[in-house]
Amino acid sequence: MSDRPSYYERHIFFCLNERAGGEACCARLQAQQAFDRCKAQAKALNLLGPGKVRVNKAGCLDRCAGGPIAVVYPEAVWYSYVDESDIDEIVQSHLRDGRVVERLLTPPEVGR
Repeated sequence: MSDRPSYYERHIFFCLNERAGGEACCARLQAQQAFDRCKAQAKALNLLGPGKVRVNKAGCLDRCAGGPIAVVYPEAVWYSYVDESDIDEIVQSHLRDGRVVERLLTPPEVGR
């Protein structure tokens, strides 16, 4: 691991992938709305910008069975969320305060 500081303190990626043929995917589980909520909440709390937080869209993160999925780096913490209150908790607890939201962790064995 490098001792160089990262451009962002934390970086959250939301899977917004949509699969054809009715396969399980985050896009069908309101992932775009969760991304929008996260970005709005982070902005309202003045968390966005260099040295702070970045909220990004991602393609498939290959953990569809746990979807919808988001991952926070540099900690590599994977979350499965359900609703806006889950997103708010991730923003306030993890992105703002640096505390992992244990109840929303994606089990390590969950993949595609």
